Amino acid sequence: MFPWVYGFHWTVYQVVFLGAFFAAAGVIAVTVSKAVIRMRKDFQSDRDDGILWHADFNDLPEAAKLCRHTFTGEAKKRICGNQFDCGSCDYHPTVVRSEGEIGSMPMYDKGILGAQLPQDRLYHRGHTWVRREEDGTYTIGLDDFIHRLIGNPDRIDLPAPGAHLHANGTGWIMKKKRSRLRVLAPIDCVVIAQGSIEKGWLLKVRTDEAPLRLGHLLRGEEIAPWIMHEAERLEKMFEMAHVGCTLADGGELMPDIDKLYPKVDWESVWGNMLLEG
Repeated sequence: MFPWVYGFHWTVYQVVFLGAFFAAAGVIAVTVSKAVIRMRKDFQSDRDDGILWHADFNDLPEAAKLCRHTFTGEAKKRICGNQFDCGSCDYHPTVVRSEGEIGSMPMYDKGILGAQLPQDRLYHRGHTWVRREEDGTYTIGLDDFIHRLIGNPDRIDLPAPGAHLHANGTGWIMKKKRSRLRVLAPIDCVVIAQGSIEKGWLLKVRTDEAPLRLGHLLRGEEIAPWIMHEAERLEKMFEMAHVGCTLADGGELMPDIDKLYPKVDWESVWGNMLLEG
């Protein structure tokens, strides 16, 4: 059958057989190689995201790492030591109330510091939100607080449909002036469609994880005090930069702040608010 077998003789039949055999073997080898390479890339991406988030979290100032229960008064200035992974926290289950489901809470439109943060969605500490849709998919967007602070980006590089995102890994990249800003993905998911700032959302995703981990996301009565705390962090950064108050009369976040204070290191300010270490 094969040339290396004793007694082999070349015939038309042997040529046809060997051609078909090696063609099939080649197809199998290429398919397996592609699968291994894809698996390695996915593993490497997951590992890289985890390493980068671990490093960024450790580099964040304590004010950016407050426990969520500090916002609601259940804890007194407690610093999170679990990279916002409430599922692995020993303290969280002792004080947590009903976490509820997306869409189970009424919306409100009064705004917080001028920013609209409706309660029909859950919020990631990196200023993205997640909303479950009726068809079982999820919509992801950038919250109005950070949108007001950054304004419209010059460019947004969104992951393509089919891309796998990991919670606290890179969700997408925004370009603003000379700044390159990494926005964290709020959940583990697979991208199925791209949106835009104008549409009010940036990604449509699905998830194969059951149940989907949502416990690390803020909701309900946590949202307002969290945003107030974020405003305080912003104020302190401006005080350190000696540029004065950043909020307009009435307590609303001033639009186009970067244009009012062009000498501020905006890349550091935006990166800090987006939880880049």
